[in-house]
Amino acid sequence: MKLWGGRFTKETDALVNQFNASLPFDRRFYKQDIQGSIAHVTMLAKQHILTDEDRDVIIEGLNAILEDLNSGALQFDDGAEDIHSFVEAQLIERIGEPGKRLHTGRSRNDQVALDMKLYTRDEIDGMFILLKDLLTAILDIMEKNTETFMPGFTHLQKAQPVTLAHHMGAYFEMFKRDCLRLKDIRKRMNFCPLGSGALAGTTYPLDREYTAQLLGFDGPTLNSMDGVSDRDYLIEFLSAMSTIMMHLSRFSEEIIIWNSNEYRFIDLDDDYSTGSSIMTQKKNPDIAELVRGKTGRVYGALMGLLTTMKGLPLAYNKDMQEDKELYFDALDTTKGCITLFTGMLKTMRFNKPAMEASAKNGFTNATDAADYLVGKGVPFRDAHGVVGALVLFCEQKGISLDEMTLEEYKAISPVFEEDIYEAISLKTCVEKRMTIGAPGPEMMKKVIEKEQEELLALKIQ
Repeated sequence: MKLWGGRFTKETDALVNQFNASLPFDRRFYKQDIQGSIAHVTMLAKQHILTDEDRDVIIEGLNAILEDLNSGALQFDDGAEDIHSFVEAQLIERIGEPGKRLHTGRSRNDQVALDMKLYTRDEIDGMFILLKDLLTAILDIMEKNTETFMPGFTHLQKAQPVTLAHHMGAYFEMFKRDCLRLKDIRKRMNFCPLGSGALAGTTYPLDREYTAQLLGFDGPTLNSMDGVSDRDYLIEFLSAMSTIMMHLSRFSEEIIIWNSNEYRFIDLDDDYSTGSSIMTQKKNPDIAELVRGKTGRVYGALMGLLTTMKGLPLAYNKDMQEDKELYFDALDTTKGCITLFTGMLKTMRFNKPAMEASAKNGFTNATDAADYLVGKGVPFRDAHGVVGALVLFCEQKGISLDEMTLEEYKAISPVFEEDIYEAISLKTCVEKRMTIGAPGPEMMKKVIEKEQEELLALKIQ
């Protein structure tokens, strides 16, 4: 059944029907479509636009359709144009004349806008939960590794010693911001478009505030043209998903590096890695690589919708039907990546001796050697030159700063004494860094306690 056939004198071409139809992808909305319709007829009866009897029989019919779709007793009709016409046709078939009154006071334009908002709101809530699970996994690693030494990097070169807790804490901050972005988007989008009509509202005395209240919105949208043509919240959500995927991709890149033979910082669980068809020694970080690769798909969806919307005049245009397929793909991709990445992280084992050895062998304590000299009265610029000479000497001999003898130290600068070894130990280098946000274990414990409190208080609304 088409909702617009009265104006036309012949059937639409089959290929045009297929090109125009959206049911293959907007069937995802069936729960939200029925939820919106129930709220709509409840409001119509309150306003005496429908009788209570019509309201009750319509709601009973809609609930029966929902139950049959949930159970699989009712299958989607591929001949239907969209989810709205499918549900309405089913309702009329089941309850007759009252079903024809369902669409009173609304358009498909505000109906699809409502369905998309309800669906997106549910998906934001679901993604928020997935991110909190990931944050919990990261925090668990942080709690257990406040004294697990490893190199910190700049330019992918070993720079200064940090701890695994500190390194993981950086990703905790990223994903915490992602949660806050979702929370902001949900608050900004939470206004109900139903009642906007096609673009100019309706002459029926609708109570839009009541409908919004029934559906859990903060209120109705205040401009009917914007109500049916707004897709900003989808663009914002796709942007947030793109940022989440960027963070996951950065994390995945490090896992791939850490998993390499050269680093051996981690051991991936068999459930989250694969082997080679011919090289029996291989254990490949496929999940991390796929997460890194799938990031481009989500970016593409964001750019696709931005491009679709950039030239559209007010109000609704059929182009907006293109908001769904790429969005759904990005949504499925992002949720799948968060879930799999969290599982990988929870089962990952860390090679703590390899991490510590890497920090020792990469001159990550060179800055602390310079600070040692400054503490002895050497100007920083001179100290910088002395430590440069130390590093060059060690590279030529193939040793670390810790392995130099005191005589070798004094040959380069007589200021060095026996206490240089304590000053440049990884433990000292890390523990001396006690400002907020630094890797010192005592400070990290305070930060972790604060993060635990924030995670517990972090709610979507």
